[in-house]
Amino acid sequence: MLEFILSFLISFALVFAIMPNVIRIAIEKKLVALPEERSSHHIITPCLGGIPIFLGILFCGLLLTPMEQWGGLQYILSALVIVFMIGTKDDITQLSAGKKMAGLIMAIAILVTRGEVRLESLYELFYVSRDLPYWLSITFSVFTLLVITNAFNLIDGIDGLAGTVGVIAMLSFGTWFFVVGMTHLGILALAAAGGLLAFLYYNISKTQKTFMGDTGALVIGMLLGIMTVEFIDVCSTGSFPSVYRFNNPISVAVGILIIPLFDTIRVFITRVVRGVSPMKPDRRHIHHLLIDSNLSHVQATFLLALVNLIFISLALYLDPLLDLHLILAIEIGLALGLTYILHRHAIRVRASKQAAHVRQAA
Repeated sequence: MLEFILSFLISFALVFAIMPNVIRIAIEKKLVALPEERSSHHIITPCLGGIPIFLGILFCGLLLTPMEQWGGLQYILSALVIVFMIGTKDDITQLSAGKKMAGLIMAIAILVTRGEVRLESLYELFYVSRDLPYWLSITFSVFTLLVITNAFNLIDGIDGLAGTVGVIAMLSFGTWFFVVGMTHLGILALAAAGGLLAFLYYNISKTQKTFMGDTGALVIGMLLGIMTVEFIDVCSTGSFPSVYRFNNPISVAVGILIIPLFDTIRVFITRVVRGVSPMKPDRRHIHHLLIDSNLSHVQATFLLALVNLIFISLALYLDPLLDLHLILAIEIGLALGLTYILHRHAIRVRASKQAAHVRQAA
């Protein structure tokens, strides 16, 4: 218990203490994010906030992990170092999408082949429970880690959102890993939560504002991918008291990560349907719709955090009652319904603004 509390507090203190110096250096060296057409920000802002977050996670992982669990930790930290370097390079000088993807795949290859962070079956998804062939297990795991990493990176569009969603997810996973005895993952999750909470103070600050950048978003996204894969696999096959076991770990994981996963998949599908490249950026993300509905960044973040907690509670409540596919159908259906209502509201607000501008010009 002490290791988990210490990992949270140490990471929080470390990030809180280091961040002002990182912000100052970023401003001096002009390592900043410039406002652009689709951006929700209008001022130049330092974008190296992810560096202290990673240092907090790394320090706590090295300091507090028991020696008997170092076998699982070394490959995770090796992968996170690669992701950290990719993100930092991209924040300083833009990396091409191809180079960034190659780096992520290299990190994931270490995880799935050496670290055994791998989905070995579909765990009753599509009613398939038998083990997958090794090559298919590797492919499925790589795809899952890539999707979650990039999904979290894509929600980092307004102040507070990525940090808040990250704190909620890390506390959820970290608590479970603590009670089932997977100390190294619990420490990493709580260290990430503590670091993100300290980062949020600066992310919403008026005088010392910073973004986490790709450095923070990719590191946290990759760590969430690791937590998700390990949660699903261990919850299905691990040996621990049954009171901590979920019948449908996939639906619980989806509930925890509903904001980044649903938003990314929805945006990609709508782009393809419209005949646009799924990689072409636009303002169709949920957080953009909330900003277009006249909500502030803090209000939009609070609303999405509340929705995230509702989905987690719903997944936990339905887990012992319903089949996996029914729970997923309810989660996806509810997310679609809420997004449709939000989209229609955003359209009405934009139309009202345009009509007001026309009247003012006339």
